[in-house]
Amino acid sequence: MIGAGVWALILLAAVSVLFNLLQFQSRRKRDEGLGYISGKVRTILESHSSEKVLHLTDDRELKLLLAELNALLEDNHAIHAEYARSENAMRRMLSNISHDLKTPLTVVLGYIETIRQNPQMDDTEKNRLLANVHGKALEVVGLMNKFFDLARLESGDKELHLTRVDLAEVCSNAILAFYDVITAKGMEVRIELPQTPVYVAGNEEALTRILNNLLFNAVQYGSDGGVIGLKVRQDEGQAYAEVWDRGKGITELHKDRVFERMYTLEDSRNVLYQGSGLGLTITKRLVQIMGGEITLYSKPYEKTIFTIRLSKFAVGTA
Repeated sequence: MIGAGVWALILLAAVSVLFNLLQFQSRRKRDEGLGYISGKVRTILESHSSEKVLHLTDDRELKLLLAELNALLEDNHAIHAEYARSENAMRRMLSNISHDLKTPLTVVLGYIETIRQNPQMDDTEKNRLLANVHGKALEVVGLMNKFFDLARLESGDKELHLTRVDLAEVCSNAILAFYDVITAKGMEVRIELPQTPVYVAGNEEALTRILNNLLFNAVQYGSDGGVIGLKVRQDEGQAYAEVWDRGKGITELHKDRVFERMYTLEDSRNVLYQGSGLGLTITKRLVQIMGGEITLYSKPYEKTIFTIRLSKFAVGTA
């Protein structure tokens, strides 16, 4: 007869064999799963697709690994999409720069050639052509300055010293500077400015440039609405400047992209969007450097509003 001790040893050996078999099967199953996951990840990365790795398993650690891998794949896809978008924007930018420089330079060369081919040209006509050459040259210089300004803003080389600025006063001066242009277009002006100062932490030069950009765009592209408005309001900690009109506005399709660098529209409100596409981009960067935000609301032929939000000046701020 086999003793109880021997049976115990046999049972222990059987359990050990079964345990090792289960472990082997588990390792084999995990290895197969890891092999599948590895191949799937490689395929997704090579195709730059937004696909995720799907694998049914009861292995808790494998499930955690899958979750982390899918999160990384999602981030990688977003980075690749942003890179592709930036590449397209860069190509568009180079094309626009080429066009914007070529157009005035071609005109300049035409004027110069006309003068060269007509040595007997009277002084009045010659001076008129030279004035046109000068104007086109200034146009090129202005365009290049805007490119350099944006480059400095995006690289952080341009610093803005923030001080106490009366937002209501800056807005008042800005609308006065455009008053003749606005009335010449037959537009009505509606101004809502508080009688008391609205002090914000800002830079007066930058604020003036921002308002000039927005007012110019409103006049240029909102004149068919017949009215342009400027409003300053405030709450406990923030101040707001709104430039609005009732013109053709910006469609929902383009509304979220008008502030992007080099984003262009054929029918755009940004004077430079017809070419290089920098005006609203520079405006947004300047607002951001001052710690603020610019937003857009637009319902074509009803109301289009660009709103600047800035922090109010706190006592004791340097």
